[in-house]
This record gives sequence, structure tokens and C-alpha cells, in this order.
Amino acid sequence: MSNTNAEPGFIDPHGGYRNLKSFQTAEIICDATVIFCERFSERRSRTREQMVQAARSGKQNIAEESMASGTSSKTELKLVGVACARLEELLQDHQDFLRQQGLALWPKDSPEAQAVRKLAYERHRSYETYRTYVEAGGETAANTLICLIHQANYLLDRLLRQLEQRFLEKGGFTERLYRARRSSRERGSQNE
Repeated sequence: MSNTNAEPGFIDPHGGYRNLKSFQTAEIICDATVIFCERFSERRSRTREQMVQAARSGKQNIAEESMASGTSSKTELKLVGVACARLEELLQDHQDFLRQQGLALWPKDSPEAQAVRKLAYERHRSYETYRTYVEAGGETAANTLICLIHQANYLLDRLLRQLEQRFLEKGGFTERLYRARRSSRERGSQNE
């Protein structure tokens, strides 16, 4: 359900999370993490389960944030924060994998990292866009996911700044609710 075309009122448009670059990136991370774990993690490993759950939670919290945005700035901000935290947890797991396997962490400006980062500008990105990287060796797969997580967290950080600015300009849902009710009463008394 989405209320992105609603008349202006005290409930902000909400939903539409599938159009958010942060959600799209988190969905790729989720799909790629499942494949990564199937290839490079022991089937019964607790870390494997936690990595898949962290990736899923990052994606799901962005969707939930988008749906809650119409009625709760507090919930919206909290869920973006949770998405960031879960993706940061996943980032640490991929960095741990590289360190524990004696594999290289790509520098941000390395040709490999730049090639992965450029894919962010592709239209209609999905897991398929990154498949050759994720299904390569462990070093390439983990570093690809690290690049994607950095991109998602950058986008979520920008979203947090936008939410903060919107809250300062418009207030929260309770404030808008109060203003709408007061305005309705004022119009009612003018019509008497």
C-alpha cells in the first residue's frame, strides 16, 4: 500500500520504498549475502545465519520506515537508524571474513572498488548487475558486498539528513494532526 499520490493533509505521502536507491541497494545486498553465505560459510555457522538476518533486516527496515513515514517521524528515524546498524554489522562480518581468510580489503580508490562503485549508476540494477563479482572468489565477493554496504549507508545517511530537515520544517505527525484539527475548527466556526 502506498499513499504517494494523496491530497496534501496532515498525513505525509508514504510508501514508494521500491523507488528508493537505498532500498534497491539493500535488496541487492540481501540477495548477494545469501549467495555469499551459501558459497563461503559453513551451513550450520551462527555467523552465516546472522549475516543473512542482518542483510534482510537492513532491507526490511527501509521498507518499514517508508510505510511508517506518513504517521510517525520518530518511528521513521528509528527504523533508518536500525537499517544502518544492521548493515554496519554486516560490513563488519565481511571485513572479518577477509581478515580471517588472509584476503585483501580493497582500498576505496582501487580499480576493483571503482569498477564495482560505477555499477551504482546502471539503470535497473539488481543482483544480476553484480553477479559476476559476487560469484567470483571470496575476496572479490566480500569486497563487492563491502562496496555495496558503503553505498547503502551513504544513501541512508543522506535520508537521515533529509528526514531531520523535514522534521524541523514541518514538525512531526502529532504537530500536524493538532494543526489540522485546529484549522478544521476555525473553518467550522467561520461558517456559523
